Amino acid sequence: MTGDPDVLSFIREHIRSVWALELLLKLKADPERCWTADELVESMRASHALIDGNLDALMSAGLVVPDDAGCFRYRPAAPALRRLCDELEETYRVRPVTVIRWISAPAERLQSLADAFKFRGGGK
Repeated sequence: MTGDPDVLSFIREHIRSVWALELLLKLKADPERCWTADELVESMRASHALIDGNLDALMSAGLVVPDDAGCFRYRPAAPALRRLCDELEETYRVRPVTVIRWISAPAERLQSLADAFKFRGGGK
Protein backbone atom coordinates (compact mmCIF):
# COMPACT_ATOMS: atom_id res chain seq x y z
CA MET A 1 0.00 0.00 0.00
CA THR A 2 1.23 3.42 -0.82
CA GLY A 3 2.02 5.90 1.89
CA ASP A 4 2.71 8.60 -0.65
CA PRO A 5 1.23 11.92 0.49
CA ASP A 6 0.93 12.86 -3.19
CA VAL A 7 -1.67 10.11 -3.67
CA LEU A 8 -3.61 11.37 -0.67
CA SER A 9 -3.49 14.91 -2.03
CA PHE A 10 -4.51 13.64 -5.46
CA ILE A 11 -7.57 11.96 -3.94
CA ARG A 12 -8.49 15.07 -1.98
CA GLU A 13 -8.22 17.30 -5.05
CA HIS A 14 -9.57 15.13 -7.85
CA ILE A 15 -11.39 12.02 -6.62
CA ARG A 16 -14.46 13.29 -4.82
CA SER A 17 -16.43 10.02 -4.77
CA VAL A 18 -16.09 6.30 -5.29
CA TRP A 19 -18.10 6.83 -8.49
CA ALA A 20 -15.37 9.16 -9.76
CA LEU A 21 -12.73 6.57 -8.90
CA GLU A 22 -14.65 3.76 -10.59
CA LEU A 23 -15.15 5.90 -13.69
CA LEU A 24 -11.46 6.78 -13.81
CA LEU A 25 -10.48 3.12 -13.46
CA LYS A 26 -12.96 2.03 -16.15
CA LEU A 27 -11.46 4.50 -18.62
CA LYS A 28 -7.92 3.64 -17.50
CA ALA A 29 -8.49 -0.09 -18.03
CA ASP A 30 -8.66 0.42 -21.79
CA PRO A 31 -7.01 3.75 -22.65
CA GLU A 32 -7.39 3.20 -26.39
CA ARG A 33 -11.16 2.85 -26.17
CA CYS A 34 -13.19 6.00 -26.58
CA TRP A 35 -16.41 5.82 -24.54
CA THR A 36 -19.54 7.86 -25.13
CA ALA A 37 -21.35 9.16 -22.08
CA ASP A 38 -24.28 6.87 -22.95
CA GLU A 39 -21.98 3.82 -23.00
CA LEU A 40 -20.56 4.79 -19.61
CA VAL A 41 -24.05 5.31 -18.17
CA GLU A 42 -25.08 1.86 -19.34
CA SER A 43 -21.85 0.10 -18.37
CA MET A 44 -21.69 1.64 -14.91
CA ARG A 45 -25.46 1.62 -14.34
CA ALA A 46 -25.31 5.27 -13.40
CA SER A 47 -27.24 8.40 -14.21
CA HIS A 48 -26.26 10.84 -16.93
CA ALA A 49 -25.83 13.57 -14.31
CA LEU A 50 -23.40 11.41 -12.34
CA ILE A 51 -21.34 10.43 -15.38
CA ASP A 52 -21.36 13.92 -16.89
CA GLY A 53 -20.31 15.57 -13.62
CA ASN A 54 -17.50 13.10 -13.04
CA LEU A 55 -16.30 13.32 -16.63
CA ASP A 56 -16.13 17.11 -16.26
CA ALA A 57 -14.12 16.76 -13.05
CA LEU A 58 -11.73 14.21 -14.60
CA MET A 59 -11.24 16.43 -17.65
CA SER A 60 -10.51 19.42 -15.40
CA ALA A 61 -7.98 17.28 -13.54
CA GLY A 62 -6.17 16.51 -16.81
CA LEU A 63 -6.97 12.79 -16.68
CA VAL A 64 -9.57 12.38 -19.42
CA VAL A 65 -9.85 13.94 -22.86
CA PRO A 66 -12.85 14.23 -25.15
CA ASP A 67 -12.61 13.77 -28.89
CA ASP A 68 -14.47 15.42 -31.75
CA ALA A 69 -17.01 12.58 -31.90
CA GLY A 70 -18.14 13.20 -28.31
CA CYS A 71 -16.44 10.30 -26.61
CA PHE A 72 -13.93 10.20 -23.79
CA ARG A 73 -10.71 8.35 -23.03
CA TYR A 74 -8.14 8.16 -20.29
CA ARG A 75 -5.14 10.28 -21.20
CA PRO A 76 -3.27 11.94 -18.32
CA ALA A 77 -1.82 15.31 -19.23
CA ALA A 78 1.51 14.55 -17.51
CA PRO A 79 3.60 11.53 -16.51
CA ALA A 80 3.19 12.49 -12.84
CA LEU A 81 -0.59 12.20 -13.18
CA ARG A 82 -0.21 8.80 -14.83
CA ARG A 83 2.02 7.64 -11.95
CA LEU A 84 -0.50 8.87 -9.36
CA CYS A 85 -3.33 7.06 -11.14
CA ASP A 86 -1.25 3.87 -11.26
CA GLU A 87 -0.49 4.12 -7.54
CA LEU A 88 -4.11 4.87 -6.71
CA GLU A 89 -5.30 1.92 -8.78
CA GLU A 90 -2.85 -0.44 -7.09
CA THR A 91 -3.76 0.78 -3.62
CA TYR A 92 -7.47 0.42 -4.39
CA ARG A 93 -6.87 -3.12 -5.67
CA VAL A 94 -5.00 -4.13 -2.51
CA ARG A 95 -6.81 -2.00 0.10
CA PRO A 96 -10.18 -0.87 -1.25
CA VAL A 97 -11.64 0.01 2.14
CA THR A 98 -8.67 2.24 2.91
CA VAL A 99 -9.08 4.13 -0.36
CA ILE A 100 -12.83 4.49 0.20
CA ARG A 101 -12.10 5.93 3.65
CA TRP A 102 -9.60 8.37 2.12
CA ILE A 103 -12.19 9.48 -0.42
CA SER A 104 -14.92 9.94 2.15
CA ALA A 105 -12.74 11.55 4.84
CA PRO A 106 -13.29 15.23 5.52
CA ALA A 107 -10.56 17.32 3.89
CA GLU A 108 -9.08 18.30 7.27
CA ARG A 109 -8.64 14.66 8.36
CA LEU A 110 -7.14 13.70 5.01
CA GLN A 111 -4.69 16.62 5.21
CA SER A 112 -3.68 15.52 8.71
CA LEU A 113 -3.01 12.02 7.39
CA ALA A 114 -0.97 13.37 4.48
CA ASP A 115 0.99 15.58 6.88
CA ALA A 116 1.70 12.59 9.12
CA PHE A 117 3.24 10.75 6.17
CA LYS A 118 5.38 13.80 5.38
CA PHE A 119 6.68 14.00 8.95
CA ARG A 120 7.32 10.27 9.17
CA GLY A 121 9.16 10.22 5.82
CA GLY A 122 10.88 13.58 6.23
CA GLY A 123 14.37 12.18 5.66
CA LYS A 124 13.67 11.12 2.08
